[in-house]
Amino acid sequence: MVQSSMKRSYVTGACAVVALGLIGAPLTGFAQQAQNGEWFVPGQVRPTSPPPASRPAPRGTAAPSGAPGVMPLSGEAGSDQAAGPGPQAQFQLPPAPEIPPVPKGQATPAAIVGILSVPDVLRVSTAYQAAYKELNARGQKLNEDAQKEQGALRDLGQAFSSERGKLSPEQIRTREKEIQERATEAQRRFGERNRIIQEAGQYVMLQINRTMEQVAQQVALSRGINLVLNRAQILGTTADFDLTPAVAEVMNKALPSVVVPPDGVSPLAMAAPAGTAPGGQATEPAQAATAAAAKPPQKH
Repeated sequence: MVQSSMKRSYVTGACAVVALGLIGAPLTGFAQQAQNGEWFVPGQVRPTSPPPASRPAPRGTAAPSGAPGVMPLSGEAGSDQAAGPGPQAQFQLPPAPEIPPVPKGQATPAAIVGILSVPDVLRVSTAYQAAYKELNARGQKLNEDAQKEQGALRDLGQAFSSERGKLSPEQIRTREKEIQERATEAQRRFGERNRIIQEAGQYVMLQINRTMEQVAQQVALSRGINLVLNRAQILGTTADFDLTPAVAEVMNKALPSVVVPPDGVSPLAMAAPAGTAPGGQATEPAQAATAAAAKPPQKH
């Protein structure tokens, strides 16, 4: 029983360390979501999404498409996942409805295309880089603390094993309970810290993504562009279509820093930052409180 309890203690302590691998993910994950869809139309206003009112969904949950009113057609990416595993059942459908004639409408305008590379914008974003540096430091500190606690649990288990023969059955049960309770509390404590760091990363990226979309729309409109494509979806293009340098330049002027929650504080527990300007950009006093941004993503 002693050996079983010790194994549980070690496994519990190790779980806290294993969970640390997720710490750096919020920034890069949300960077990829900055342009979730393959395109958007400049000038089309989308409601600004406030920070989530509840805890974020599990990482495995797929994010909805950023393009308004777009559903994947059969054969498009993601349709296989939506269909679920296994072969589709064959159904005998009722008769198809009669489609009424559609009156002739106004022709859509000719597409004037621009290309945007979100990873390249983030790579030179001062806000993104500063926030990542701060959150990465918090993640490293969490990892160090978890490793120290794991070592302490290991030492307790070894000491307990060497002293077991001298202890009464009641003392053995007490020591087992103490070690297990400490391991359980460590798992809870480090898991909570990890969750708060991930939520801080999401909070940072919500600010960056919001401003990036607004800037991209303004740059596109200034050039008469009515369709912006994500460069990750393009096999090849020329610099004439690339909006990335202009968007990056305006981004650094419009959003030189973002608000990063204080260490140990979830953004869900924060009130709206004082001195927040329209569009979510912090004014100088708020910017001085804490600055932001992130690790260079892989270039497409």
